[in-house]
Amino acid sequence: MPRGAPPLSLLRQHDTHRLIPSRHLPRDASVLAPLADGDEELRAVMDLDGVTNDRLIAHGQRLPGIGLEELVFGVPHADVVNASFCHAHPLGARFSGPDRGAWYAAFDVATSQAEVGFHKSVHLAEIGRFEDSVTYDDYLADFSASFHDLRGARGFRACLDPRSYVESQALAERLLAAGSLGVVYPSVRHEDGTCLGCFRPAVVGNVRRGKTYRFTWKGTPQPTVSVER
Repeated sequence: MPRGAPPLSLLRQHDTHRLIPSRHLPRDASVLAPLADGDEELRAVMDLDGVTNDRLIAHGQRLPGIGLEELVFGVPHADVVNASFCHAHPLGARFSGPDRGAWYAAFDVATSQAEVGFHKSVHLAEIGRFEDSVTYDDYLADFSASFHDLRGARGFRACLDPRSYVESQALAERLLAAGSLGVVYPSVRHEDGTCLGCFRPAVVGNVRRGKTYRFTWKGTPQPTVSVER
């Protein structure tokens, strides 16, 4: 492991929560499909999707951050797992850069809701209008692996800066290069909450679909959250 790495902890945690924006599409359907008029146009649309969809590009070994050998196949919700690594945010996230995503989850659903609510509120603030209603699907997963542990670790306070990902992304880059499976860390958005960032698709275990939650903003940055089903 690189010098200055957080200590390793054996993490055995079942029922972690990852909230993902709802997608009411058949498996492997393209969001571009409604644009097609007839079979010929649909084939053209699917070809376009194939050269622009990061998950499909990774399957073809053409995505720089992750290769085919790291993706998972033949397990429930493999496409959801793979997408979290292939569809990285252009600016990265706390423990991942713009070229490669990670599976972020929380130990309890309230923490996951706080994290998702915060980031969506940031987007709404950018357009100056806290009015929206969206649903998120809860994907539960189990973990049994050694993670680098920032809980109580000294010297890593900057990695939990609520305003910056600079130090945390630099640490993640070093850990990933050294073979780390991921990090477990205190939530920055939910007091006493715990989050994890898993760096390897194969470590995300027993993924299954949970409840769907509706987040509603009515003029303020704080959403109300209700169970959709």
